[in-house]
Amino acid sequence: MSNPPPARPVERLFPFVLRAGILLIGREKLRHNKGKLHFVLITDDIAESVRAEILLDFKYYPVVQHYAAADLEKFFGIKGAKAIGFAKSGLAQSIYAELKVHRINQPVTKPKPPVPTGDAPGSI
Repeated sequence: MSNPPPARPVERLFPFVLRAGILLIGREKLRHNKGKLHFVLITDDIAESVRAEILLDFKYYPVVQHYAAADLEKFFGIKGAKAIGFAKSGLAQSIYAELKVHRINQPVTKPKPPVPTGDAPGSI
């Protein structure tokens, strides 16, 4: 019998994030780039009140809680960041797929506008 190959850590993809320029750092940057956002990563050592605020602000996006702020500094060279985001890309999809087990919310689907019907008053 053969053993399955050991799982490769998701951290192997992090150097490519910097090269691709898909990293969004900080809550303000995330709020201003919601249209580009694929998912949000928050650290395990984030304040509970900030965590709740992020979950509310980004209810339409997957939020993953993993790593410590020191880990983000080691992986991405960013000091003190506790909330980062990944812009939409194939790389972000791959990273999210591997971090999905750490997701802490179920994204809400955006409501679709009602489709007008022909039998409404005033329709021709």
